[in-house]
Amino acid sequence: MDERILKWLYDVSKAITEIESFFVNTPKDFEYYQSNILLKRAIERDLEIIGEAVNRILKRDPKFPLEHAKKIIGLRNHIIHAYDNISDENIWAIITKHIPNLKKEVLNFIETEE
Repeated sequence: MDERILKWLYDVSKAITEIESFFVNTPKDFEYYQSNILLKRAIERDLEIIGEAVNRILKRDPKFPLEHAKKIIGLRNHIIHAYDNISDENIWAIITKHIPNLKKEVLNFIETEE
């Protein structure tokens, strides 16, 4: 695997770990998330980082087999460009349903290179 792609996969993994760390000492609860502006902005930033890293991976290797890559990039663009129209419910669904799957997928890519 290209070293740059591996680096970007590590960036994705690090951002996911950071998102998970926000809920170590606090409840993983939608109402808590929705009421905590600092938490929301931190998670949105990590999602931007994930989307940018995936975007760079696809620019380097358009056929890289990362599931939902285009949707991840689309989310990044939405957060950055439509910041005034971000749905807390959609972000919460991504955190709870999609991030765990992305983590597994990315770690599988990384582990095959170690």
